[in-house]
Amino acid sequence: MNAIDVTGLVKRFGDKTVVDNVSMSVRTGEIVGFLGPNGSGKTTTIRMMCGLLTPDEGDGQVLGYDLRAESLKIKREVGYMTQKFSFYEDLTIGENLEFVARLYRLKPVESFVAGTLADLGLTSRRKQLAGTLSGGWKQRLALAACIMHRPKLLLLDEPTAGVDPKARREFWDEIHLLAARGLTVLVSTHYMDEAERCHRISYISYGRMLASGTVDEVVRNAGLHTYVVRGPKLEAIAANLRKAPGIEQVAPFGTTLHVVGLDRKVLETALAGIVEPGVTVEEGETSLEDVFIQFMAGSKDNMQ
Repeated sequence: MNAIDVTGLVKRFGDKTVVDNVSMSVRTGEIVGFLGPNGSGKTTTIRMMCGLLTPDEGDGQVLGYDLRAESLKIKREVGYMTQKFSFYEDLTIGENLEFVARLYRLKPVESFVAGTLADLGLTSRRKQLAGTLSGGWKQRLALAACIMHRPKLLLLDEPTAGVDPKARREFWDEIHLLAARGLTVLVSTHYMDEAERCHRISYISYGRMLASGTVDEVVRNAGLHTYVVRGPKLEAIAANLRKAPGIEQVAPFGTTLHVVGLDRKVLETALAGIVEPGVTVEEGETSLEDVFIQFMAGSKDNMQ
């Protein structure tokens, strides 16, 4: 059974179409990464799926409930973590969770709060003011509040922005534990390493869905070829390659250049022209970041 199964979602604000015919399926217990540039419609799509916005066109089901007719039932079964920390900073962690428990009418309140604190390692910080928490601990508090009512679907909108790598790793370990227990997760992110930890990814660009599948499938279907250049004077080589036909991307990576193109023969012809003493060229692996950049380059901003 699919936790999310929506078709042809459209959302307009004035004369701007922010989400344009987006369809998506997410299986129960699956972690799906939702990728796309800023302003691409990710947040608007997520808000339609959790019942906070009504689509102008399209329909479907979330957790078995009709997207249009049963939005209130969807809200009760979903945990939604927004981009911005939205808790009372002058209340303690415990007090914030007690407030959320009462909003969801969870009883007994203390039992739900204590269990949630223990599950996410927050018990020792229960009396700490939320406003004094670091980014990683604020993130953990936000996740605790989202899962306290035991939702079936977790929607995370860029949850790790501004969080250090260790906290991000711990957060994703927790997400995988929750998914293993049957929770379905849809998470928007700009971090390629996070996208690679998802079971599948969907890429949206300026309102339109461009690709869906596993990371390997999306990379393979993009049809890109990548070569790695090593040697001296890489800055000058990069400047020349950017002028050559058939070169889609030239990016420095440490002491190498990654050169990306769609046509292998044209790409190899361009690279053959940079042969100098000490310069080597070898085929490399196309990364998800290469595909992300290629999608962005080929998309038109729907707000312009």
